[in-house]
Amino acid sequence: MTVETSQADDITAEVDSWLTGEFASLLPAADITAIVRSARSDLEGQIVPEAMGEMLHRLARFRVLRTLERS
Repeated sequence: MTVETSQADDITAEVDSWLTGEFASLLPAADITAIVRSARSDLEGQIVPEAMGEMLHRLARFRVLRTLERS
């Protein structure tokens, strides 16, 4: 595991925790975790590592809201 991977894991966990806290009453935590992991996978290699936190939060939050709209 590289330092970059470890930092990305930490960021992913932080975003997951933040969004789970925000949307826990509306969507199961497992669904939020899956959305965050999918968003991270989509962003890896597409943006500079320094932007991962902000971009992951924005993309995952957008996808959570879109999921809720479809329900």
